[in-house]
Amino acid sequence: MRPTPPPRTYRVKSFGCQMNVYDGERMGELLAAEGIAPAAEGAEADLVVLNTCHIREKAVDRVYSDIGRLRREDGTVPLIAVAGCVAQAEGEEIMARAPSVAMVVGPQAYHRLPGLIAEATAGRRAVDTDMPAETKFGALPARRKVGPSAFLTVQEGCDKFCTYCVVPYTRGAEVSRPFSDIFGEAEKLVEAGAKELTLIGQNVNAWSGTDAAGRASGLDGLIRALAKLPALARIRYTTSHPADMTEGLIAAHGEVEKLMPFLHLPVQSGSDRVLKAMNRSHTADSYLKLLERVRAVRPDIALSGDFIVGFPGETEAEFEDTLRLIDTVGYAQCFSFKYSPRPGTPAATMPGQIAPEVMDERLQRLQAAVNRDQYAFNRAAVGRRCTVLVERKGKLPGQWLGKSPWLQSVHFEGDAAIGELVEVELTHGAPNSLHAEMVASAGA
Repeated sequence: MRPTPPPRTYRVKSFGCQMNVYDGERMGELLAAEGIAPAAEGAEADLVVLNTCHIREKAVDRVYSDIGRLRREDGTVPLIAVAGCVAQAEGEEIMARAPSVAMVVGPQAYHRLPGLIAEATAGRRAVDTDMPAETKFGALPARRKVGPSAFLTVQEGCDKFCTYCVVPYTRGAEVSRPFSDIFGEAEKLVEAGAKELTLIGQNVNAWSGTDAAGRASGLDGLIRALAKLPALARIRYTTSHPADMTEGLIAAHGEVEKLMPFLHLPVQSGSDRVLKAMNRSHTADSYLKLLERVRAVRPDIALSGDFIVGFPGETEAEFEDTLRLIDTVGYAQCFSFKYSPRPGTPAATMPGQIAPEVMDERLQRLQAAVNRDQYAFNRAAVGRRCTVLVERKGKLPGQWLGKSPWLQSVHFEGDAAIGELVEVELTHGAPNSLHAEMVASAGA
């Protein structure tokens, strides 16, 4: 590598989960604190950070494709940094395959990005995939102005070791951020304009810590403390694991008014044999009973889940077990995927790998079932009055778009503004959104 001028502008492209979205925002703030400005819309950036996801098959191939597209018409390339989980998994191999990449940085080391930029612009190889004992959060700048809804990382990593998943290897062991750090960041986000906070983590409900009074606390205690922030109107959390749904957290859904009636709780399969092969700690029955307990304290709760079809060895009968579970639950929304073998995971070498065409057909059937239930959930909401947090302007003149308490996209017309809580009556349910008529502004 030859020395290059320090970058003056940057662009961060994030792929994958909410954790990556949060990390991408924080990297942007870190670069801005170093005097590097975000590139204007449509303008080329001096520095491009590809914040990658490693969950799906061909994720690595996508990275190299994205790198290739960064080559300019004159043959030059910007300063390229590959960050995130692919960076953690591939390390220096990325630079060996793509010499145009100047930096590789893992998800636990991106607070060192300014130092890596200095190395790269001096012409040296810059790779950092360490998982340092000290967390990155203390080295990140204070939060800047945010939108009406903001992500807040409270926990990282995973100790569950599901046989299909690379997260324990790319994100490390489960670590909970200290209560005081989370609360302080939440205060800054609310001061910067956030009305809604979504607490995020690979297993967010595994969070544990010591509260301001020195008492041991779980996620429910953290939620109750954050609910006392006067200007904070809404709290959500994702992604949860059934094994960490404590009685206190279940009770919070019925007792904490600011905790929205929405729960994303992945199950992955309705077959107990498949769940055991996945190293999931629940059965289909224990999962359903858990949902019954949540619904008992919050009857109107919207439920969301994750499903993997075509896990090695999955029979047609076992797939139909999954369809029966979906029929039983009646999800408000779901995420579903074909099984994707990830190198280094136990499932990648299991016998009984399912043919792609079988997975395709099963995924279509599963998605038809969850789409049916999402549409039914939206239609059943018609006639309700609720508050909508206005997030942006709609496509039509005078139209606004926001989220209902049940995380539905709602569009309406009227005198409103971004960041307002507006009372509406839901008048029409479509497969992916609802239309509403404005009743009143519930406050900015």
